[in-house]
Amino acid sequence: MTAVRYGDEVVLLDMGLQLDKYIEYTEDDDLIEVSPKKLTEIGAIPDLKHIEDWRGMVHAIVPSHAHLDHIGAIPFLSNKFHAPIICTAFTKAVIEAIVADDGITLKNPIKALPANSSLKVSPNITIELIHITHSTPQSVMIAVHTPDGVILYTNDFKFDNNPLLGKPPNYDRLRQLGEKGILCLVLEALYSHEPKKTPSESIARDMLRDVLLNTDTHGKALFVTTFSSHIARIKSIIECGEKLNRKVVLLGRSLAKYVLAAERVGIVRFTDRVDLIRYSSKVKAQIRKYEKIRHKCLFIVTGHQGEQKSILSKLARGVIPFPFSAGDYVVFSSTVIPVEINIINRNKLEEQLRGHRVRIFRDVHVSGHSAKEDQRDLIQMVKPKYIIPAHCEPKMAANAAQLAIEMGYKLGENVHVMSDGARISLQ
Repeated sequence: MTAVRYGDEVVLLDMGLQLDKYIEYTEDDDLIEVSPKKLTEIGAIPDLKHIEDWRGMVHAIVPSHAHLDHIGAIPFLSNKFHAPIICTAFTKAVIEAIVADDGITLKNPIKALPANSSLKVSPNITIELIHITHSTPQSVMIAVHTPDGVILYTNDFKFDNNPLLGKPPNYDRLRQLGEKGILCLVLEALYSHEPKKTPSESIARDMLRDVLLNTDTHGKALFVTTFSSHIARIKSIIECGEKLNRKVVLLGRSLAKYVLAAERVGIVRFTDRVDLIRYSSKVKAQIRKYEKIRHKCLFIVTGHQGEQKSILSKLARGVIPFPFSAGDYVVFSSTVIPVEINIINRNKLEEQLRGHRVRIFRDVHVSGHSAKEDQRDLIQMVKPKYIIPAHCEPKMAANAAQLAIEMGYKLGENVHVMSDGARISLQ
């Protein structure tokens, strides 16, 4: 979560979960307390003590997109602010699905704003949502317009000129802002160490086709797991299933949440083409009807990070009984997010799957995040006075700072590597 203050007016950009800490805590079957206090203590949600003196000044909460590390703390924290939530329609639909599923009532009104539009949220602050490509629909960069300049917040983005859903990035608007002058760029730096341009999502579609359509899947059950929020990827998987003349079955709560949200705002229409089973109890009850036609099905399931409560993990452990056969396919259309709990869980899951003698295909995936050369292109496009690397560990921020130094910026003068809870004044 990033707080931007001008005078006595504040906007909050994103309000996310630290997912590894949240998953590690909530996977405990003896869990008693899931409260804002406890989640703050374990570092799973932002610690509001850093802006306690600003709390009454907040005029808007503005999430950039629908990933849980950007919206997942909204159910726990947003009610502490008398401010609307402003976001795109898909992000709104996902937030509403999350709070409805968990029986939470938000006091904050949620206002859906189209990408490439603006809203004045206080006397001196206007929020502009700029369309960008990422691994979930209707992602935006957030431009915070103030009388003293624009703060451009770019967590998360990639430059995909051939997206499978939606339009390419709004380069024209970014260049216009660059010509006028950006005061500060808050720069996603997650993959600043990778000297490349992040490939288009169309490459991931080709990788999926290569695995699913160009190998002999005859007589085998097919399981594919990916990010539930990655609607474009799910679309590609469904299309592969249809080309194989297989029944496509979606299994899992988070898959249902994101797919139904995308349908609700008119992005896709999947449920007239697939079977969708939301809860584990219903999956367990209904999976038997697919056993006899297992070789005629393609199952899209939750569990790409090996989460213990996911459908794939329960299938592998036999918690949800399913007759795996030697040579069945399990395709991970994802990479392992490199934190300890994910690495441990994925290793366990793959070991369990190997016990069923299935074929495992890893890393059938391209990232939704910018790499070093995308970040260079953005800096050249918007020409910020200041750069703050963000959304990363310190070593990644240092890599992004080094890129800025290569481009003529000076560390500590107009490139600032910040720590959690720190404040900086810009002029």
